[in-house]
Amino acid sequence: MVMTETLLKSTTRHVRLFTARVENNALIPDPEHLTLDLDPDNEFLWNEEAIKKVQSRFQELIELHMGQDLNDYNLRKIGSELEGRIRQLLQAGELSYNQECRVLNYSMGLPRTTETL
Repeated sequence: MVMTETLLKSTTRHVRLFTARVENNALIPDPEHLTLDLDPDNEFLWNEEAIKKVQSRFQELIELHMGQDLNDYNLRKIGSELEGRIRQLLQAGELSYNQECRVLNYSMGLPRTTETL
């Protein structure tokens, strides 16, 4: 009997995590590697600084969980933490909603405007 490697994933509104690596635009299951797909629906307008902040937090979380199994529970924890970081960036005005998004639902709260500040 041949066992195939199982791809674990955790999906939140703005974060998808996979126990896989990317090769030629394909996900290859790898239980030793964690891949981040950030804002797959393009709900936000990202700048390099905001992306770096989320990626930095992602690396911190990976280091924090080093030596632990990459299981559903740990993936959900990491995804939830990253969602929190995205919310902080949005509330601080470092990230904004993409008004051209196919589904604009303000999932992280209403946009900040000069009237609401």
